[in-house]
Amino acid sequence: MTDVRILSEPIGGSPLSLLMQRGEAPGDWLRAPPAGPEGWRERAGERSRAADWDALWNLLEPAIAATGAAAARLTRVQREGGIVVTTGQQPGLFGGPIYTWTKAMGALALADAIERATGIATAAIFWAATDDADFAEASSTVVARAGGADRLVQQDAPEAGTPMALAPVGDLTAPLARLSSACGSGADPRPLDAVARAYGDPRRTVGDAYVELLRSLLSPLGVPVIDASHPAVAAASRPVLEDALDGAQAIERALEQRTTALRAAGFEPQVEDMPGLAVVFAREGARKRRLAVNERVAPSLILTPNVLLRPIVEHAILPTVAYWAGPGELAYFAQVSAVAAAMGRPLPLAVPRWSCTLLEPHVETVLQRLGLQPDDLRLPHAAERRLAREAMAPRTASGIAALRADLAALEERLGSEPPELGLDAVVRGAAASLQHRVDRLERRLLAGVARRESVKMRDLGTARGALFPFGGRQERTLNLIPTLARHGLELLGELHGAAAGHAEAIVGGAPARAHAAPVA
Repeated sequence: MTDVRILSEPIGGSPLSLLMQRGEAPGDWLRAPPAGPEGWRERAGERSRAADWDALWNLLEPAIAATGAAAARLTRVQREGGIVVTTGQQPGLFGGPIYTWTKAMGALALADAIERATGIATAAIFWAATDDADFAEASSTVVARAGGADRLVQQDAPEAGTPMALAPVGDLTAPLARLSSACGSGADPRPLDAVARAYGDPRRTVGDAYVELLRSLLSPLGVPVIDASHPAVAAASRPVLEDALDGAQAIERALEQRTTALRAAGFEPQVEDMPGLAVVFAREGARKRRLAVNERVAPSLILTPNVLLRPIVEHAILPTVAYWAGPGELAYFAQVSAVAAAMGRPLPLAVPRWSCTLLEPHVETVLQRLGLQPDDLRLPHAAERRLAREAMAPRTASGIAALRADLAALEERLGSEPPELGLDAVVRGAAASLQHRVDRLERRLLAGVARRESVKMRDLGTARGALFPFGGRQERTLNLIPTLARHGLELLGELHGAAAGHAEAIVGGAPARAHAAPVA
């Protein structure tokens, strides 16, 4: 067992996503989850009978290439006519942010909960979206260090529109060295070794490196990884994609109507409408582009879905009982449902994933020394001002307070002339101007105190870099590899265990509420 504290917390999201998470969206926006184990058993049975899954499993086998515990679990699901929980993410440098791994472990926890409740063999599959062409997102990651955080960046950018399955990683010697440095004197060499094997060859593609890293760390835990760019996935997906192209006009109208309904209800759609464009991409050579409505495509073109069609494709080629979705993905489903309805296909089920913050012992020690809680670092500069104010000399602090009190009482102290002369507004304006000058003076004093308290501020930077790097939530920003190196791969199993309560609540039909625990 590691000594990292795992603090469960709400996943957050946009107003639309929060509506979906609360189960308050209209039924045609998001499918409601089954009510309790019997409902899940019924849905699992429907999914297991929905297609000739044996043929599809055989077709997809090269794209999954499961080994070890992942292969054993998937084989049992195939043999027993079972089902799967899916989740996924596009590539991120060195595995991307923490939520890549919490999504995988949470999906596994949901698969376990469904299997326990229904008796139906269930596995979790991670969909590695290597067909994605967002190099800006795939090319960087963030690591924490003493005093703050660093952003590691892949410099060799491919031509715009290049899928990550075709984009070379290039020379990552410098980012790999900085990742190793961020690990410190890690007790477990396996995570960093896995990264070096996956990303050490500059000729490998971003997608291939990502898939190899995921498989090396997730397969022993029983989670297979499907490579979305594999020809087997393209072949299995082709009928759905051609169906979407045949019905492109109907899909376009359905999305326009859903956007109107969303805005009428006070929400913004997660994906902006693109008039005249289908929900299908075609790859021509090393680049992909979005197809136009009514565009004819050659059989030789490789077709891939956009984000609104992808859940429908997954649902069609895998016996997916539920998709383990993040806040943005849940918001997508308000539009995914419109696409599915226009295509006459069943709406996939999405459930809100589990989320957490990881609190390492050295960070907890810093927080205790500073007298802070993790949430105290959520707002930029607030903790710095608080610590500086606490370190300010009492006489200086009381002097500032006295100035504020004098200015607040200025009108009373001036006597009757201002109102008699019609100068009330002038006095109030002068008081506001002077208050502004006092605020500016205080800010400069606090900045000076902060510079003087360099040790405290360095400690605060260490904690902020670990919990809210560059102002972002840890789970959505920070790379997990250094934490795994310091505390061991066993932490992945602990993430799986920590997500179990959320998963059990979903299967049991109870609302799953998560709150961060305070620092002891």
